[in-house]
Amino acid sequence: MVSERVLQLLVLACIASSLPARAASEDNSHLLIAPQSPNLEIGTNFTATCMIINTDKFTADDLYWNLSQATVSRDQYTKINESALNVTVPIIGEKSEWLFCLCKKVSPYFALNKDKCIHGIYLTKGYRPGKPENLSCQAVQETEYISTTISCKWDPVGHQTTNVPTSYTLTVAVLFSTTYNVSTQENHAMVHFVSSFPTHMMLEIWVEAHNKLGRIESEHLKEDAGWFVKTNPPSDVKLISEKSFPTSLLINWTHPIPKEYLKLTYQIRFCPNGSQSWTYVPLVDTAMDIQSFRLQNLQPDTVYVTQVCCKNSRNGSGYWSNWSTNATVRTSEDRPGKPDLWRIIAEGDGINERRVQFICKDPVLANGRITGFNIRIQDQKVPSPVNRSESGSFTILQQIHLADKKSVKVYVTADNSVGKSVEALLVIPEKSHELAPVGELKVWPQGGRLWLEWKPPNSTALSEYVVEWVSGDQTDWQRENRNTRRTAIKGNLEKFVCYNVSVYPMYSGRTGKPASTAVFLEQGAPLEAPAVRLNGKPGHDEAELVWKELPQRRRRGFITNYTIFYTSATKKQKITVPADTTSYTLKSLTGNTKYDVWIIASTINGSTASFNHSFTTLKYAPGEMEGIVVGVSLGFLFIVVVTMLLCVYKKDAIKVNFWPRIPDPGESTIGNWSPDYPLKVRSPFELTHIRAERPKENGLCGVSVLDVDVCDGKCVFEEDKASLPLKKDKYLSEEHSSGIGGSSCMSSPRQSVSDSDEGGDMADTTASTVQYSSVVASNGYKGQTPNSQPQQAIFSRSESTQPLLDSEENPDTLLQDGSRQSHRFPRRPCSTHTAGSDDGTNPGDIMEQQGALESLDFCPLEEDCEQPTADGQSAAPVSNYMLQLGGYRPQ
Repeated sequence: MVSERVLQLLVLACIASSLPARAASEDNSHLLIAPQSPNLEIGTNFTATCMIINTDKFTADDLYWNLSQATVSRDQYTKINESALNVTVPIIGEKSEWLFCLCKKVSPYFALNKDKCIHGIYLTKGYRPGKPENLSCQAVQETEYISTTISCKWDPVGHQTTNVPTSYTLTVAVLFSTTYNVSTQENHAMVHFVSSFPTHMMLEIWVEAHNKLGRIESEHLKEDAGWFVKTNPPSDVKLISEKSFPTSLLINWTHPIPKEYLKLTYQIRFCPNGSQSWTYVPLVDTAMDIQSFRLQNLQPDTVYVTQVCCKNSRNGSGYWSNWSTNATVRTSEDRPGKPDLWRIIAEGDGINERRVQFICKDPVLANGRITGFNIRIQDQKVPSPVNRSESGSFTILQQIHLADKKSVKVYVTADNSVGKSVEALLVIPEKSHELAPVGELKVWPQGGRLWLEWKPPNSTALSEYVVEWVSGDQTDWQRENRNTRRTAIKGNLEKFVCYNVSVYPMYSGRTGKPASTAVFLEQGAPLEAPAVRLNGKPGHDEAELVWKELPQRRRRGFITNYTIFYTSATKKQKITVPADTTSYTLKSLTGNTKYDVWIIASTINGSTASFNHSFTTLKYAPGEMEGIVVGVSLGFLFIVVVTMLLCVYKKDAIKVNFWPRIPDPGESTIGNWSPDYPLKVRSPFELTHIRAERPKENGLCGVSVLDVDVCDGKCVFEEDKASLPLKKDKYLSEEHSSGIGGSSCMSSPRQSVSDSDEGGDMADTTASTVQYSSVVASNGYKGQTPNSQPQQAIFSRSESTQPLLDSEENPDTLLQDGSRQSHRFPRRPCSTHTAGSDDGTNPGDIMEQQGALESLDFCPLEEDCEQPTADGQSAAPVSNYMLQLGGYRPQ
């Protein structure tokens, strides 16, 4: 490494010393760089030398280098001597740049000669040319001859820059003859021969790449001139179909170029019409110079497309021509192959019964147009013909009802214009004797197809598999050989449609138990969501929602879940339920609130929402109002029962408080008393009020008021003396000498004496006046001070049209009854007269009357008093000086 470095420095020194002194003197510069304007390869290192000339003012120690205005590190410097300094820099990047040598010493001399102390060179960067590859040359056929122009092309290798471009030179040398050269900067070129293509001569062809950094040649092609020729494809290609050979075709063609120029070999390919899968005839069968060939092992009644190409047969290499135009023909018909027999099993109308429908596809090798089928069921001697269905992918042969415990064999043949096919057998076993299914069936979509994978059953009798896919009422199937473990469905499948895929193992025509699964080729969002509604009426705090499953065609995928949204005026909630749910009860709702509810159906690829359904919850929960009514009713009933019990157990107290025992005026003895006739002296017990029967009529009897001095017949109140003067000589008639006309409401009217003189005229009226009386004491009552002047007793009367009471008409009876029912009243004090009265009444009689009157209780005017009863309780008050009379209280 050191020796190489020393050698490089010596070379640079020689170069510097060999520079003409004249050039330096003319340049009048003190610095000089060698080499000048180099072309450098990118990725290498470059070394330059800066030399001091024409001065001794500075040395190499005063020099430094700049590369693209950046000072180069001194680690990259090498001092050769006092007047020379080297620098080594890496060449990177494709952009060219300047390298300068400068002096850094500061002195007046350098300030005046600054331009003499700098020198630079321009570094041109580029890549070495790469070796061209894949050189190829062709001479094409023109009409019946070969063109005089040969075209060549190659692949450039490596990079190039604009400052160091790469050029190419194509050389075509005809051995022992002329050499042709063409230069270009492209990757292709053409060479024109002088007169004609050098047929049957050797050619050597190569290409050279070169630029400022070097040159290199490609591999040489040295071949016969025919090796570079590309002919036209064979012409007049024809296919011939022969009726006696339904599985073969004869193909003929014409040579594209005379044999004098080239001997050719051919290649043939064919395929059924519409297919892109070509079948190639082996080259060993077409290597000789031929113009016809027979295609074997073709399918009868099938349209085939055939093409032919050719090339130079010498040395087995060269360029194939283009393929010829298509030649098309149909092979002849032949007997059909075995029909593809299958069945569809559904539940029968009866119990333990199956409905079996036999269906059939055209044979895979129909070998012609199938006109019909013949089906024969077990134990049937003559088959039944069935015309082929022109619509649909299969033909329905027959439908039978088969018991679950029975099996059946079915034989089917297919017919065409040539003949009848071999029989196809299908065995429907007993339902309980189905053979083993396949295991671990997997189905998945991939690349726009449905793929299946399974494990075979453990049985040596297995002959094949039937793969079935069903969507709604659409059924299709395909057959796979017994060694298949994985396959793809070959039928046309639709997106967003659910297919029920099943794999049936077949045991020599007997169907085994299927393994099934549902799958979609591609899933999408549902076309719609189920309509949600209420089941019955909403409750107070809950509502049951129901919906129906979406039809299979509307789902467009597997429903993963349903999401229920329900909103009120204040909040929005959602609930997610599984895909197999068709009802849900919303709970914890608010009473008397309107809710909007909708449902979203989701698949793995999207969701769809239903329309809103609104409902309003009840204000009261079911039974709540009835509970309130029942509770109130029970409470009311309880109160009533308690009240009734209290009435029963406290009836005496209630009777006294609400219906006090008061005297009956019909039983009063005052009806038998008058001022003119003394009362019969009776015992205090007999003079008490007697309770008699109440009046049977609604009418009330009138009451007359009698004012009497209890003691001397003259004791009255002052106000009564002024307002109620009565004449002593006006008394009752002889018929009623007592002056107190007792009357029953049912009595006949009687004549009475009124306060006026016209009382006699009223005797003739139909409803004559009956007079009731009361006695007003002249002495003070309950502390009242009476007038000191003695007054005549006043007998006051009131007129009434009421009939007399029975007790008044029969005083004896009244007295007798009264003696039995009377009660003693407490005596009240009153003023008495010891002298006789003015009307000549016996004082003794007056005392008896006084005693009787004192047994009666009087109340002062404008004041109520309470009368004691027999049991010591207070009776009802009597107002306005009215005598307490049983059953009647005038207001």
